[in-house]
Amino acid sequence: MCGITGWVSFHRDLTQEAAELDAMTATMSCRGPDANGAWAVPHAALGHRRLAVIDLPGGAQPMTVDTPDGPVAMVYSGEAYNFTELRDELRRRGAKFSTDSDTEVVLRGYLEWGEALVERLNGMYAFAIWDTRSDKLVMIRDRMGIKPFYYYETEDGVLFGSEPKAILANRLAEHVITTDGLRELFAFAKTPGHAVWSGMRELRPGHLAVVDRSGLRETCYWQLEVTDHTDSTEETVAHVRSLLDDIIRRQLVADVPRCTLLSGGLDSSAMTAIAAAQLQEQGEVVRSFAVDFPNQAENFRAEDIAPTQDTPYVHAVAEHIVCEHKDIMLDGGAMADPATRAAAVAARDLPIGLGDRDNSLYLLFKAIREESTVALSGESADEVFGGYPWFHNEQREADTFPWLANQKSPISPASMMHADLTAKLDLETYKADQYRQALREVPYRDDETGLERRMREVCYLHLTRMVQTLLDRKDRMSMAVGLEVRVPFCDHRLVQYVFNTPWSLKTYDGREKSILRGATRDTLPDSVANRKKSGYPGSFDPAYLAAIQSHARELVSGDHAALEFYDRDAVLAASGAGIAEITNQQRSGLERFLDVATWMDLRKPTLKLG
Repeated sequence: MCGITGWVSFHRDLTQEAAELDAMTATMSCRGPDANGAWAVPHAALGHRRLAVIDLPGGAQPMTVDTPDGPVAMVYSGEAYNFTELRDELRRRGAKFSTDSDTEVVLRGYLEWGEALVERLNGMYAFAIWDTRSDKLVMIRDRMGIKPFYYYETEDGVLFGSEPKAILANRLAEHVITTDGLRELFAFAKTPGHAVWSGMRELRPGHLAVVDRSGLRETCYWQLEVTDHTDSTEETVAHVRSLLDDIIRRQLVADVPRCTLLSGGLDSSAMTAIAAAQLQEQGEVVRSFAVDFPNQAENFRAEDIAPTQDTPYVHAVAEHIVCEHKDIMLDGGAMADPATRAAAVAARDLPIGLGDRDNSLYLLFKAIREESTVALSGESADEVFGGYPWFHNEQREADTFPWLANQKSPISPASMMHADLTAKLDLETYKADQYRQALREVPYRDDETGLERRMREVCYLHLTRMVQTLLDRKDRMSMAVGLEVRVPFCDHRLVQYVFNTPWSLKTYDGREKSILRGATRDTLPDSVANRKKSGYPGSFDPAYLAAIQSHARELVSGDHAALEFYDRDAVLAASGAGIAEITNQQRSGLERFLDVATWMDLRKPTLKLG
């Protein structure tokens, strides 16, 4: 796993721009703490930061191959889980390899198949190839968008990077956010391709873009499609289990210490149990980590999205499968520390506003990185199998994104903002427009009606919008500390298969995630197999709330730039509320306020509001 960046300019000599490329590359030192590299020819410059995972001595980048018509160079981030099979096929076609890395497999695959290489890859990846033979840049992102990729068109080329910060380090990129960018930032709807920063784009999942002297062209090479599902319930359950066995076996491949993230929920527990059985075949014991908080049992408050505590279920799984498990204990003071918030906001480049859940995830990954380099996560199983409460209640019928339909939700981005700014942003109209656009993309079967048709829509919305927010969060927080997190449930074969499974079959036992439960029940204790969905835990530590209230009061006592967004009196009211009286929306609003303030200090954006 790595950080990539680069610059293509058809009117400059980029061999003279080493300092600029170095500045872009340096922004991603956390993504690649093991090595850095640069490569340049007159019209292209590539930068790379490496986190060594496979073929530690042989996978240095940028990687080049000389051809009779000029060199072809690549910077690559991610993992190709089928690189062994691809390498064997390429060898049969005459390719010779000088390393054991998947990076070289991808590069030589491009030399053999060109852009059609993407049809053969299984994995999570974002990479860019400069082909001197035709003076063109090819930028490619994996099917589900697990690895991030951004680009910024210039007058004579393009800037690109794993994260916006790499692009913003170049003098040609403006640090501007317009009204539309703010709408995207605060809507919590995640429009594919939208990067918030003016002039910047996110390469969409399943897309590739080519840049040459005629300009930039982005095309789709993979998307969710409708296919007939003819398997019975038993056949469907068996096929999902077979896929999971294959996916997890592939994703356990690494030349560095690996582990799993274990929450005690169905998703992470099933993944950990399958990994444990596979590693046991090799004489190894799976290692797992979970987050916990001091006095959580006393402070815990049940919520719709998190009705039960994780720890008892985590320990039940650890005992059942016999793994080497460790709880990472995080206290409220550490999570409220402005330095922690600054690190989390810097990692995401934007003030997304998930508060303690972002800060604790950052600290969790930081602690895990001291003992492991690769972790497997259960992320995205809820989107794939239908695990959230709103898949199963009246919210699924709402005329909006289902996760935004609950009026009591703490996800209330406009909370405590200036009334005039709220009116200018008109987030409700923006969300409605994005929702309509998303519905226009949904593929249907001709015979789908009623609930089956609606659930096709709900699943599509989650797999193309909701999951992008969560995958981006997971990638940024983990890579900020040099930890590679793999997501087995995002394997495109599994996603496509389950997407086309009828909703009636997905809920065949009358519960959420029926297929996953049926496919993995044999690996789990009954208490975990039957546990209801419970999301990533928040902290209920009074010390955390007291600390963020104090910090907010400190900021509003002056003239911080964040007050351009927020109403001083509303922030003061929330920061002065008692621990027992403060609402979830007030707490969420305070956390977003602090995130925005931190972001403005770090990135110093120029706001151009029409």
